[in-house]
Parts: sequence; structure tokens; C-alpha cells
Amino acid sequence: MAGEVILVVDDGRESRDFIVDYILKPNQYTPLIARNGLEGLELARQHRPDLILLDLQMPKMNGMQVLDALNEENIDIPVILMTFHGNEEIAIEVFRKGVRDYVKKPYTVEEMVAAIERSMGEVRLRKEKDALTERLIAANTDLSQRIRELNALYNVGKSVTALTSLDELLPSILRAATEVTGTEEGSLHLIQGEELICRALKHPDEANIRAVYQPSKNRFAWHVIQHGQPLVVPPQEMAPLRQKNPSLPVASLYSPLTVGNRVIGALGVGNMRENAQPFRKQDGAMLSALSDYAAIAIENAANFAELSQFKDQEMTSVLASLEQVISPNLIEKLLTDDPQNALQPIRSEVSILAVDLRGYPMLIDQVQPGQLVELINRQFGLLTDIAVEYGGTIDRVSGDGALIFFNAPQTQAQHELLAVETALQLQHRMENAKASPDGLRFGIGLHMGEAVMGNVGVLSGLNYTAVGKDVLLARRLQEQARPGQILISDQMVTKLGKRIQVNLLGEMAVRGQQALVKVYELLGLA
Repeated sequence: MAGEVILVVDDGRESRDFIVDYILKPNQYTPLIARNGLEGLELARQHRPDLILLDLQMPKMNGMQVLDALNEENIDIPVILMTFHGNEEIAIEVFRKGVRDYVKKPYTVEEMVAAIERSMGEVRLRKEKDALTERLIAANTDLSQRIRELNALYNVGKSVTALTSLDELLPSILRAATEVTGTEEGSLHLIQGEELICRALKHPDEANIRAVYQPSKNRFAWHVIQHGQPLVVPPQEMAPLRQKNPSLPVASLYSPLTVGNRVIGALGVGNMRENAQPFRKQDGAMLSALSDYAAIAIENAANFAELSQFKDQEMTSVLASLEQVISPNLIEKLLTDDPQNALQPIRSEVSILAVDLRGYPMLIDQVQPGQLVELINRQFGLLTDIAVEYGGTIDRVSGDGALIFFNAPQTQAQHELLAVETALQLQHRMENAKASPDGLRFGIGLHMGEAVMGNVGVLSGLNYTAVGKDVLLARRLQEQARPGQILISDQMVTKLGKRIQVNLLGEMAVRGQQALVKVYELLGLA
């Protein structure tokens, strides 16, 4: 990938020139040069290069000291160490300090290029992952805004069905309008006879919205009433008007209040911030929807069927979006239980299926980044479909692995069998249905035991997951599994008995477990 920045930290001029002229520039990398460790550390702080080529023996700060400083400051940049004094002890020490690769001088152009490409492959994949994460965060932010808008519409709908007085209802509609559009100023006007009357008012310097009864000559309200169409007034059109009246908003948005073919008033909002942007199309759509509710309230005719249909359509859209990022089981739990208690931490017996995608690292240099991401997403899409089919709750997919648990957040009969069937179905579809023609396979670990369930690891947002030693054991089994292999613990084999076919592999030392663990390979159902 042209243009990636590589920092060369070496006190030898000939070595620096060789790397720049014969390795970096011919391969379209952008070089940064440092003549000693201290200078290299400062450049790393300032420029955050994609890779560092670091000499071991240098004045002011040697390579080890630079590595220590990078680690202390949490500067996570891949490092390739270069040295004349290579031995096993040095190699072990630098790898413990986070070095990605180790090149012994003198080296050939081919050796250094290969080392750089290995490290840059990891860098590129991480950038792809970060980009995907940013897009997911943006999607979640947009989804949260949609939910807030839906809640505002729903609250207004409840007010309409309650048939409250206009002095109570109209301020609540205006409040909803300012909330969904993020504005500081607003008004609601009604036609009475030949006059235009302001019935609800929000001043930018007041927190509350007041019910009022004031004759008005608002030109924008009159415009939408006469034309029956929404009106967007951008900052450039408001500027000349504000020169005469600085109290006017920087940007305005108005929508007519219409019943049938008859316009009965106008609902308007305004941004008072000097740097206010023009209103979006979505703002106009939301304000128009609120205007419809206001018209119903004014006419005192609650059209319950239309309100219900609108709410259902919006809710279906929101739920469809939520299911892209949250397990359906968890959505059902949130919708059916008390929201205050739905995600309270509990200790529960669960069956845990840990999976890890194998085989894609060898494809990193063979396919384009977009193709690689598409291949990986296809496999996790298959995993998600099967997990949902068997009632599993999907934990957040992290990198090339995922966790699926059964019997939480909702109780499931024979949850251990559901976990086994999920694993076998995943294995079957990938091997027999050619779900992965590029050699990608899942390594799978199965275990059951107690875990603490809850919203873990975030101060805000949603991360419903399971933690505990039994979760770790499932992950350790997954780490030991070969591509396409399912390893299952003795606890699950004992629980399921003759309902499954297994092959005893023996006792294994598993990281995090003091005693040896008896491990089986799952072959199928009996």
C-alpha cells in the first residue's frame, strides 16, 4: 500500500541510506529518519509511523530503551529490530517487549523487504478492523438517534390518545420538535378566524416551553400555511434578516399543520448557534411527522389505527437495525422484561461455544483487503445465522473469534444439546455445503459450567456477555482445536452421555487450569 510511513532509527549513515534508497523508496514507502534512539522516540511520538525499523546499539538511547519508552507511553507501533549482536537471549527479550520481527545485520534487500511486508500485513489488517469499528460506531450513533426520535414520536402519540387539553398537548409537541431536530428555538401557530395565533413558544434562553396565546405575524408560518409545504430557510437566507433583527434564528425549519386538505397552522423550529448547519432532509421528515400529530390533537380526533401503523413500521425498522449489532435473544429480553432488571448481573449455568476462524492469515497477501474482509464477514454471517437458528446468544464478535452461549439471558431446556447441535451444524455447512471455498475453517471449543452474565466491560452502551473460569476453559479448548475440529469438555460429555459420539483425546494441560483437563473430539450425534 503506497505511502505508508516507516521510521528508520539507526546511528549508521550507510545503513540508513541503504534502507531508504534500496528498500523503502523502491517499494513506495515514505521514510522518516532518526540518527539515534532519542531522536527516534521523539519522531515516533510526533508522527506515529506505521512501522519502526530500530537499531539495537545506538548513542543517547539504545534500542532496548526506546522499546521501554514506547511501552511506557502506550505507543503501539510495530517494531522490527536490527542488530549485529544477535543471540537467542536478545531475541527473547525484545520479543517480550513487543518487537514484531528481528533482522540480523548484515541482511539482504529481500530479507528486509520480507520482514517489512510481514509486519505491514498486520498493520493493514488492523487498519481495516479499525475502519470497520468506526463504521459500526457511526451506525450505532445513528441508530441511537433514530430510537430517540421514535420515542419522541411515541410520547406525542400517547398524549394525542389521552386527549389532553391543547394548553398541555401543544407545548409537548413543540418540545418533541426541538428534541428530535436538536434546536434551541421553536413555535406552534394556529389559524383562528383571520388571525394567526402563537399557541406554544420556546425561547432560546428558557428551558421550559410555554403555552401562550399571542397574535403573530410570523412570515415563515404564513408562508407554509399559504403553500401547504414545509419550508427550509438556510443560514445564507437568514443572514440579511438577522442584520435587521438579531434575535431571529440562524437557520429555520417550518412545517404546515394539515387535516385532510385544510391547513390549520404551522410548526417551526430554529437553530440559534452562529455555526449552525442547514437542516437535513431527515429533520424535515421528522418535523412533518410531528406536525401531523399536532393537527390530530387540534381537531381532537385520535386516529388510533394510523398512529399504531406508523409506530409499528418505525419499531420494525429500529428492531431490524438493532439485530445487526445485538443478539435477537437479548433484544427479546429487553423488550419483554423490566428494562431496569433485564441486564442485571446473574450467575447462571450456561453452555459455551467458542469459535475462532482459521486460515485467513495466509490469504492476507493473496487478496485485496476488501475481499479478505468480505470472506471473513461471510463466515461470521453463516455462524450468526446458525446460532440464531438454534437459540444461541451471540457475544460481540472480536477479531477472528466469537462466543455463543446458551441458557442466558433466557432459560433453555437441554441447552447443552443446543450448543452441540450448533457446533455440528456449523461444521457440516462449512465442509459439505462449501460455505468456505477458500480454505477457511472454524476451530471450536465446547464446555458448560457457571458464568456471571451481564453488561460487562463498558461504562455506557451495551456489551451483554459471560465471564468466569468456565468461559475461559471453552476458549482454551477452542485454541487447541485444529481447523474444522470440535473439542468438547468432559463435563459436557458426562451430561450428554450416549446422545453424542466422541473420541477421547486424553488429558491436556490447559492454560489457566491447575489440573489436567480431559478432552474429547466431538464426532456427531448418536
